[in-house]
Amino acid sequence: MILPALTEAESPFWRPIKYSLFPPLGLATLAAYLSSDDEIDLQDQHVEILRLDDNPDLVIIQVYITNAYRAYRIADHYRKQGVYTLLGGLHVTSLPDEAMQHADTIFTGPGEDTFPAFLKDFKRKAPQKIYKSAMRSIETIPPIRRDLIKRNMYLVPNSIVVSRGCPHHCTFCYKDAFFEGGKTFYTQAVDGALAEIERLPGKHLYFLDDHLLGNIRFSEALFEGMKGMNRVFQGAATVDSILRGPLIEKAAEAGLRSLFVGFETFSPQNLKQSNKKQNMEKDYIKAVNRLHSLGIMINGSFVFGLDEDDKDVFKRTVEWGVKNGITTSTYHILTPYPGTALFKSMQMQGRIKTLNWDLYDTRNVVYQTFNLSPSELEEGYRWAYKEFYSWNNIFKSSASHDSMKHRLKHLFYAGGWKKFEPVWNFLIKTGNLNNMLPVLESILSKVRYETNSIIGHQKISSIGKLKVLSGNIHPNR
Repeated sequence: MILPALTEAESPFWRPIKYSLFPPLGLATLAAYLSSDDEIDLQDQHVEILRLDDNPDLVIIQVYITNAYRAYRIADHYRKQGVYTLLGGLHVTSLPDEAMQHADTIFTGPGEDTFPAFLKDFKRKAPQKIYKSAMRSIETIPPIRRDLIKRNMYLVPNSIVVSRGCPHHCTFCYKDAFFEGGKTFYTQAVDGALAEIERLPGKHLYFLDDHLLGNIRFSEALFEGMKGMNRVFQGAATVDSILRGPLIEKAAEAGLRSLFVGFETFSPQNLKQSNKKQNMEKDYIKAVNRLHSLGIMINGSFVFGLDEDDKDVFKRTVEWGVKNGITTSTYHILTPYPGTALFKSMQMQGRIKTLNWDLYDTRNVVYQTFNLSPSELEEGYRWAYKEFYSWNNIFKSSASHDSMKHRLKHLFYAGGWKKFEPVWNFLIKTGNLNNMLPVLESILSKVRYETNSIIGHQKISSIGKLKVLSGNIHPNR
């Protein structure tokens, strides 16, 4: 089982720590369907040198858009040796005809139903050329083969996924194509999710779900079950879910300490273009204040290059993030992934300028822009990262919090994540990266401070001392 390295992991912008955060959970999930008698070797090229001099019975390769060419070369290498080779993942689902040229069998969509079906066919020597996901359920998913994961190579080995997909349908999102033809959002059984959490050592968890608050009933039950587990976790959610009801408070009570939030753009026209209805007419500042009042750090996601963006969009975005105390920011250049509504629309308009998948990394402009030239867009994107993470702005953003302890947490978190690259590189090369997790957990503590703020129609009061709990780190650039 192989996860080839993304092309951007070898670019001049490569941050080794970013690609050493999470293990290949998807492959470890599929491995659970194999027999206990099967010998399995799971390799992640981001953290280890691939060993391709073996002769296995099966090779399974996970394909993303910017590792596609490398994945195809690895697949071709094994097929020349007569090894049965499988390809699956987001890119394979988007472009099955392309992937088919490099595999004996391909999988489109999620693999929880199709991979077990393939194994039965393979054992009776009648495998199909393509398996398309139809039945969408993870309520009876077997325990993930975490014994195959080399935990010491990752900063955040306790990644977990308790749902699939997303209830929203943004035009630029890759996942819509992946889940086409069946349910686009569904969850694990609550008891199964809690059992998986119980099996994980330590305190820290990272939920890789696209929208952890997407199913209110499931999330409420999950957070209720997590109370008393002494866990701290990170996840992702929408502005709308933060503002609606008391679910975010329940998440905080269960241990939520950091949240990835897709703000994306401040322009109503851009939101409409992207079909990001969950953000339209929503008060971003109110959502930010609500999270901060709960001691939850924010990793804000922003997209540059939407049609309404002008030359000032970079400055406005950075200034807003600094002023509102966003702990970390992730910036992207708009990228029309194949299979998405955005790609289809731009292709019909003749705006797609290259089909070199290595450039579809959200750092390069691959389409005809409006208002901004490609060079202006790429230079503005790089400027935004450099400016937001300048020491001056890190200090300024930290100072926006009411509590001194919250300010210090913000300062150590943002500064440590972005300003000490040589230290991270040394830890990775010496195999000591995972040893830093307890240190990060102690630094990234939950902050409780006296505050009274009106958020929507709800008054939130929090009075108490600083309580040191575990924290986490964001996978931003």
